[in-house]
Amino acid sequence: MISKILKEIDNFRDPDRVRVLSNFFKTDKGQYGEGDIFLGLTVPISRKIALKYKDISISDILFLLKNKIHEVRLVGLLILVYQYKHIESKQKEDNINCYLKNTKYVNNWDLVDQSAYNLLGDYLVHNKRINILMKLVNSKSLWEQRIAIVSTYAFIKKGNIKWTMKIAKKFLNNEHDLIHKATGWMLREAGKRNLEELLKFLDKNLSKIPRTMLRYAIEKFPENLRQKYLKRY
Repeated sequence: MISKILKEIDNFRDPDRVRVLSNFFKTDKGQYGEGDIFLGLTVPISRKIALKYKDISISDILFLLKNKIHEVRLVGLLILVYQYKHIESKQKEDNINCYLKNTKYVNNWDLVDQSAYNLLGDYLVHNKRINILMKLVNSKSLWEQRIAIVSTYAFIKKGNIKWTMKIAKKFLNNEHDLIHKATGWMLREAGKRNLEELLKFLDKNLSKIPRTMLRYAIEKFPENLRQKYLKRY
């Protein structure tokens, strides 16, 4: 089965897109995606392949996750998400354990964003194991930190912005732009549910919030309000 999946992925390789994706996901030496290898597949194609093979075993998913090629890892993660959504609650634990034990392979921002809130976020909403979330927040891994904040999107969708705000506060001093972007994104989504709380957060932390985080958080504000915060920054 693995050989069939790999062959199908390879059949959709697009050399013209490889250079674009390599630049976009920062694969040069010293960059966050250093050494990542792309075949040039689009996300819709990756989703189509994942859906076709959504019933493979956890061991086969793990094989895909450990692959050096970016799109192969993405397909593995998408299969994990598809399975999680359609299996019994008691079986979901296997998918979550697979995810948490292999976060080192969820090593670019799109891999995080395509999986974190649909898997871990949903699991935490229903199982209240916030200690898992906070362990990721305090990790030294950029990708585990991003998994933590993006996972809170599942809480936001349920109207609970508490964990987004708590983690955002912890990430005010984070040095990485990818964390600033993800946190600003989650703050923006939290603000759609509770604008008053977002404004309180911004007013209280405006002197400490990274500019990129602020710009993402206020991106959908009315222009006059957006300019107000930018001028005060």
